[in-house]
Parts: sequence; structure tokens; C-alpha cells
Amino acid sequence: MLVVGLGNRLRRDDAAGLEVARRLRRLLPASASVLEWGVPIPGLLEHWAGEDSVIIVDAMKSGGRPGTLRRFDATADPLPIEALHFSSHGLGLAETVALARTLGRLPDSLVVWGIEGASFEPGENLHPEVEKAVERVVRRLAAAFIAPSCPPAPSR
Repeated sequence: MLVVGLGNRLRRDDAAGLEVARRLRRLLPASASVLEWGVPIPGLLEHWAGEDSVIIVDAMKSGGRPGTLRRFDATADPLPIEALHFSSHGLGLAETVALARTLGRLPDSLVVWGIEGASFEPGENLHPEVEKAVERVVRRLAAAFIAPSCPPAPSR
């Protein structure tokens, strides 16, 4: 299993995915595959080549309450572009997954955790509710590494 945290550390809540990856790396054994990824997102296709299971964590902007978590099965369904299109890192995640689907380069399992952000303005601090959501995702993903036969449960 590969976990990828997406984002930009200099755009407040856009750093949520990066923060999940950073914290997971501290909790898991060095052999765990955890990647922090900024730009360009389409380069991820090379990193998940050969992986059976990929989990991506990214900030989203859908108009929901800050810190709201959404879990998407990107293998089964296209990602909602309206929620995951916002990107300070160029081509968005939804478009990259659609490209991978078209090219036949999706992993067997691709799950995306979206964390609703409050601010994507320049700065380095996460909104308090986004910070709480980061911790919830870290706990779920750490448990998935410990018991890989039990995928993380959906949450709202």
C-alpha cells in the first residue's frame, strides 16, 4: 500500500495531505510507503505504477464545513471535479485520476480522502478543524497499515 499526501505547505489548509503523510511517516516503520507530493500531480502516475493499493489524501474545497472528511473510491467512480479541482499545484487530482483511467493506469484500488479546507491563502497554519481532521485520517491510515486486510472505514 502506498499513501500519498498532496498539497502546498505555503497555502494554509492545502497542506493537509502533506501533514497527514508527515505524521504517518513518524508513526510507521521505515518500510511503509508514504510519499509527500506537491507538483506536478500527473507525475504521481509513475509513483503508483506497480502498486496494488494507493491512498491519496488531499485538501478539497466544496463549500462544506472545514474539517469535513470525504472518502472516495476513485477506482469505481470518477472523482468529483467540483470538490477536488481546486489546486494551487497545477492540474488537479480529479483530472489526473481521469487521465490515469483513460490510459489504463489506475491501481487496483485507489482511495482518496478529501479534507475540507477553510483557507487556501498564503500562510502556513492549518485551520483548527482541519487540524483535527488530519489527526482522524492519520489514525485511520495508521490502523490500515497495522491491519491491511481492514480498509479504513468511511467517515463524515
